[in-house]
Amino acid sequence: MYITIIIVYTLALTIVFLYSLSQLNLLFGYLKSKKTTTNEGPQFDLSKPDETPCVTIQLPVFNELYVMERLLDNIALLDYPSEKLEVQVLDDSTDESIVTTANKVKQLQEKGLDIKHIHRTNRQGFKAGALKEGLKEASGEFVAIFDADFLPEPDWLKKTIPHFKNPKIGVVQTRWGHINRDYSLLTKIQALSLDYHFTMEQSGRNFKKHFINFNGTAGIWRKTCIVDAGNWQGDTLTEDLDLSYRAQLNQWEFKYLEDVVTPAELPMIVSASRSQQFRWNKGAAENFKKTYKRVLKCDKTPWKTKMHSFFHLLNSSMFILILTMAILSVPVLYIKNEHPVLNLYFNISSVFALSSVIFFVNYWVSYKNIHGGGFKNFSQYVGLFLTYFSVAMGFSLHNSIAVLEGHFGKKSEFIRTPKFNMNKISDKWRGNKYINKNISKHTILEALLMCYFAFALYSGVQIGDYGLFGFHLMLFSGFGFVFFKSVTDKL
Repeated sequence: MYITIIIVYTLALTIVFLYSLSQLNLLFGYLKSKKTTTNEGPQFDLSKPDETPCVTIQLPVFNELYVMERLLDNIALLDYPSEKLEVQVLDDSTDESIVTTANKVKQLQEKGLDIKHIHRTNRQGFKAGALKEGLKEASGEFVAIFDADFLPEPDWLKKTIPHFKNPKIGVVQTRWGHINRDYSLLTKIQALSLDYHFTMEQSGRNFKKHFINFNGTAGIWRKTCIVDAGNWQGDTLTEDLDLSYRAQLNQWEFKYLEDVVTPAELPMIVSASRSQQFRWNKGAAENFKKTYKRVLKCDKTPWKTKMHSFFHLLNSSMFILILTMAILSVPVLYIKNEHPVLNLYFNISSVFALSSVIFFVNYWVSYKNIHGGGFKNFSQYVGLFLTYFSVAMGFSLHNSIAVLEGHFGKKSEFIRTPKFNMNKISDKWRGNKYINKNISKHTILEALLMCYFAFALYSGVQIGDYGLFGFHLMLFSGFGFVFFKSVTDKL
């Protein structure tokens, strides 16, 4: 029995290590991109009317009572020729926000903005269905998309549209910013994670010409690219990742603009973060199942891009491996103590600790790029990184279930992430009508895992083996944080 445990444990360690090496490769690409003067290519001169293309802005929304006015007021500030700009509010709402949104749209129409309120009576295809429906009426050659919590700067279009003069570019994606980064510990660690994706991963892949993804919002598509790639499809929960891969397999190029930041609101409570992570992680697994065979068979896709695509699409599946390693680490602790003959194996397997070192360095480069270096920032980063990794492991059960559902083809609805429209710590969120008041059944299992890793800490002390003590402490803290916040946020 213990041999089986060792084999499974080692396999999980090995795959995570290989994944970390792929991230290290992205680090090298990212650092090289910072030292390389790239040719931006041809750009539209927007001072010339004949070079200024028509743009449609799509705002897919569903029951966004608290943020619609803020969103629409912000979109109205975009600096672009009015005769070449239209706005579509793709509203699938089923509550009173339909009326308030319609009234706000009417006000903006009276001020001269070309804006339409398109309300569907069903949610067929969810967000993908709304985008596809709006595309039928879109007059713009290019289509910018913003979720309800995003607030683009007035010059956003002037910074993105010019890159489309290159006819090969199908998408321009910008980096997400965070208007409520410092609201709570939860928002701080989410910001750390997203900043890493939008600096290291997106920039590293784009510089190396590997496949990247449109992030569902804060980006702009060439309309012909959407159509050529097969249009929006609602058979996965991450329609953005799906269309991105289909477009790049059709040889469209993506342009990522790290220096163009589009502010947005981070989920402020654990239940909101749960719904977002469940959708992202399950959708990634669904897309691996749907797309990766086509990636492998594509003769025009370099093998390095195929390798990075493998880890890109299986990114969320790492949670299954983390959860497996975590659970098996307790019996492994006893096996190590009771079978001295395996000491050589455990000494060799310690090399896999390099995975943690790689992640630590990668995240620091990302953090430093945004916040700056220095001892003070590094000290803050160390605490934030350890907290982030602990909480990420605390979400591993929840996210693993999402991934397994994706791989095994279990269908579920597109669950929106509640928005709050709050920026200050003093702002209150408990009156938000969209918060799910039910405690997830996963929460009970997370409480049991918290107790399990408390036992792991006790076992390490009793045996006198502290090799996994730090790992078990992070697991205990992570599951404890997720459990207690999941409960207290409902009170």
